[in-house]
Amino acid sequence: MSLEKQYKVGMQTDSLCGATVCKTLEEALTHLDKALFVYEKETALFFAVGFWNGGKLSIVPDDARLLAFAPPCLPSHLGDVSFCRDLKISFPCYAGSMAHGISSEQLIRSMAIAGMLGFYGSAGLSLEELERVIIRLSSQCKDRSFGVNLLNSPEDSSREHGVVELLLKHNVQLAEASAYIIPSPALIKYRVKGVKKTAGGMIESHNHLIAKVSRLEIARRFLEPPPLKVLEQLQTNGEITPEEANLGRNLPVAQYITVEADSAGHTDHRPALSIFPAVKDLAREMHSKHKYGKSLKIGLAGGMGTPSAAAAAFSMGAAYIVTGSINQACLESGTSPQVRTLLAQAAQTDVTNAPAADLFERGGTVQVLKKGTHFAERARKLHDFYVQYISIDDIPKDQRYDLEKKVFQKSFDDIWQETKEYFRKTNPRQLEIATKNPKHKMALIFRWYLGNAVKWACVGEKDHIDDYQIWCGPAMGAFNDWAQGTIFENPAMRSAPVVALNLLYGAALLLRMEILRAQGISVENCRIPCPVNTFPEFMSTQEQ
Repeated sequence: MSLEKQYKVGMQTDSLCGATVCKTLEEALTHLDKALFVYEKETALFFAVGFWNGGKLSIVPDDARLLAFAPPCLPSHLGDVSFCRDLKISFPCYAGSMAHGISSEQLIRSMAIAGMLGFYGSAGLSLEELERVIIRLSSQCKDRSFGVNLLNSPEDSSREHGVVELLLKHNVQLAEASAYIIPSPALIKYRVKGVKKTAGGMIESHNHLIAKVSRLEIARRFLEPPPLKVLEQLQTNGEITPEEANLGRNLPVAQYITVEADSAGHTDHRPALSIFPAVKDLAREMHSKHKYGKSLKIGLAGGMGTPSAAAAAFSMGAAYIVTGSINQACLESGTSPQVRTLLAQAAQTDVTNAPAADLFERGGTVQVLKKGTHFAERARKLHDFYVQYISIDDIPKDQRYDLEKKVFQKSFDDIWQETKEYFRKTNPRQLEIATKNPKHKMALIFRWYLGNAVKWACVGEKDHIDDYQIWCGPAMGAFNDWAQGTIFENPAMRSAPVVALNLLYGAALLLRMEILRAQGISVENCRIPCPVNTFPEFMSTQEQ
């Protein structure tokens, strides 16, 4: 039987020194910076909040019976507080990278101002463009933290080396490694560069690496120290010093691991409830085995679209959470208003898989939005052609006509000229292969469509609305469900840091409710006052 049926709720008539008796449990729960006491007095139920005085239960009157107690639960204290301290942020949440600058300069800057972290989506940009972005972000964020994404480029290692050199040149101390199967020499160089031993004998990293993984065996490679052969080769090449090579043997490749569940873009569709605990256990094993000076921090991405999802992540022991799909629908993202409108209409089931541009020949896929665009079905058709035919010339004339006139809106010859110009500047080796292998030439032409489909979406190209490639996971639909009837129902009100703060604020409220539930207090009918755009004083980024 619920407590509401057992007791009448006491009003603000009880006299408590330094405490407030709230009218409802919902009101009491929102005082996240204060201890919450549920007590019975003369058959009435009271919800009192106040500062916990030296650990004594002094808030409850002597003639009352304490039924339940919940300590303060600040959003800034969710997860692992050392994660925030080490990375110099206020809240355990970061905006994950999305390529082509979708996780934009404005998004990164706004997250930094709000006391959170963001990673710029560097994939798809030239090194010259990326350097200009880094310079601007370094100036705009000043003493606030921000990071840049490092996307694995197995077919173009020169780009990866170039990005690493830019990060080192401009002293960008945070990088998010995505789509790696094995840590590369360039990645390890970034990690160990600048490592030193403090006066107290502790090994101190200069650069922090967050690795996004979705498989246990890959997580293990990042939680282990760098391979000795790689460190020795980097030292031989003069890329790191003997001291950096020596100290690097005592560091994990990545101090922070983001477990990526069912997410937008590249994803293995891993269920968070199974993969996260496994990686968490592995981190404990690796910390014990290698005697690292600092604990390994494990966060969770994929599905972070509601306070309930965030609360579940923290309940499982996540040091931090990562938002992705929902950021693309926010005002600060580097995509078009047309895309934001489509995302605001998405349901959880409005996502599907489509061939990935960077893994096209290997059959790799990305998770995209299917509602409002024909990209997925057209991209799958291209991959079918690639598997079925040896070259472009083998495609039947009627199907070739449909591709050129209805989909590409350009001839294959024109597309090949554009493709050659692009690869002459970025990766001439691809053209050498295509000259000898007509199937590879066909793949490059098809990849022209896949790559441009992202750009058309970002700029809102009106002639290619049906071809928009919009990376999206089911978290987007969950967010839209949660946003119904709130300020966020209007896409124009969706600001990335405000959304993230609401996730944390709501998660703290839910976790507090679970503490009371575990003590027998009914919380089934409590309504969470979210989303909000005005936060209590304890949500200030200055508190830390």
